[in-house]
Amino acid sequence: MRTTQLLLRSGLTAVAAAALAAAPAAAASGISVSTTGSTVSVTTSACTQDAGGNWGTASLLNSSQANFAQGRQVALSGTSALQSAAWSSVSPGTYTVIVMCSNNMTAGTQSVIVSTASTPTISATASPSRGVMGGLGGGIKSYGALTLGAGAALVGIGGIAAAWFLRRRAKPYRL
Repeated sequence: MRTTQLLLRSGLTAVAAAALAAAPAAAASGISVSTTGSTVSVTTSACTQDAGGNWGTASLLNSSQANFAQGRQVALSGTSALQSAAWSSVSPGTYTVIVMCSNNMTAGTQSVIVSTASTPTISATASPSRGVMGGLGGGIKSYGALTLGAGAALVGIGGIAAAWFLRRRAKPYRL
């Protein structure tokens, strides 16, 4: 009985880990959206040209529009390496850009905020297409002796407290 429960828990843990690992890949976006003033532009390299010479269509939806066909649609143009589309005279607000390739596959979806300010504002709702980039992060910064000493003291105190707690738990009649 105990072996069955252990195997069931291990299996569920493995399934949950696999689902979490697959989630970022499914959310990846193959488009890049930018704003400059009242102009919104989108670029992608995910689409292929069909026999008629079409790359696909990009659609700009405001918050009250629900699907691709309701937005302001623009045909993609470009080369096999990079396709793009742009909308001008876009009023301030939050929009969603959807790119649909000529083979009816969605290249990506991304939200963008158009403001009246001169600085562009981009709000991404999808993961970057290249995923999370690893690096040194905070490991590059050189910390002073005081910071390192305080950190070492906290680690030491934590170790002593854990040992004391485990010792008390094993023999409750001891202090």
